[in-house]
Amino acid sequence: MKIKTLFLLLMFAATCASAAARVAPPTIVVEGVQMPAWVEHASGARDALRIGATLTNKDRVITGPGARALLRLSDGSLIKLGENGLLALDDLGQKKFQLKDVVTASLDVLSGAFRFTTQALSKFRGERDVKVRIVTITVGIRGTDLWGKADSTRDIACLVEGKVDVTRGEQAFTMDKPMSFYVAAKGQPGDPVAPVSKEQLDKWSLETDIAAGGGALRKGGKWRVYLAEASDQAAALKVYDELRNAGYAAEIRPVKAEDAVSYRVRISNLMTREEATALGEKLKGKMGVTEPKVSK
Repeated sequence: MKIKTLFLLLMFAATCASAAARVAPPTIVVEGVQMPAWVEHASGARDALRIGATLTNKDRVITGPGARALLRLSDGSLIKLGENGLLALDDLGQKKFQLKDVVTASLDVLSGAFRFTTQALSKFRGERDVKVRIVTITVGIRGTDLWGKADSTRDIACLVEGKVDVTRGEQAFTMDKPMSFYVAAKGQPGDPVAPVSKEQLDKWSLETDIAAGGGALRKGGKWRVYLAEASDQAAALKVYDELRNAGYAAEIRPVKAEDAVSYRVRISNLMTREEATALGEKLKGKMGVTEPKVSK
C-alpha cells in the first residue's frame, strides 16, 4: 500500500510539473548571435551572449559594432537586434487567462535597429500582450511584423504586416496598413504615417538580419573554432576571460592526454566550416588567440 501511495504521489508531482512547464516555459531564449554581444543582468553583472541562454526580467541585451542578436519569445515570436543596440526586457511571462495562454513582454529599444515578427506562428493559438517602446514611441502588439530603430536623431516604427496601436506623448493612433512607417524626430512632433518602399524595407532589414559568412553562432550549429590551448589553467582562463569580457561566447575544456592535462578555449555553435573559419580569422592575433583551428 505504501509503495502504491508513493507511486501515485510521484505521478501526481510529475503531472503538475509537466502542466507548469506548459503554462510557463522559458520566456526568451537566444537562438543566434553575431558577436560581440552581451547580456547584462539587474545586478550589473555582464557576460557574453551565448546560444541557448534564457533571458529574464530586467536583463538587457547589448550588441557591439557589426553585431546582431536573434531571440525567440515563448510563443515563437522572433526578436532581432542590430548593431550597437540596447534592448531592455521586462514583464516577461506566460499565463492562463480565460482558458487561453497569454504571452506578455515589454521590450524597450533604447538604441539600435529592432524587429519583432510573428509571421510564421500558425501553431500558436493563445494571445499576446507585447509592448515595444522605441524611446519615445510605444507600440502595442497582438500579432504582427514590426521593424523599428532608435538613434540620436529620431525614432522609427515601420509596420510590415498586421496592426499596431501607437502612442507618443499625447498622440495615439492605429497603424493598420502594411508597409507603412512613422518617424518621430527628437523634440519634434511626429511625421504623418507614410508608405515605405520594398527597397527601403530591404535596406532596413539588413540592419537586423544575421548575414552569412561573418562567423555568427546559431542554434543547432555543430562546428567549433579552437582559439587557444595551454597546459597552465591560469593562462587558458586569461584568454577565456578576455574573450567573454569582449562579448565572445568562449568555453574552456580540460583535455587529458596520457598523464598531462591541457586546457582548450573554444567557441561552439557555428553552422558551417566557413563560419567557424571566418570567426577564427576575425579573432586571430587578438586576446591571446594565435592559430585558430576548426573542427566539428
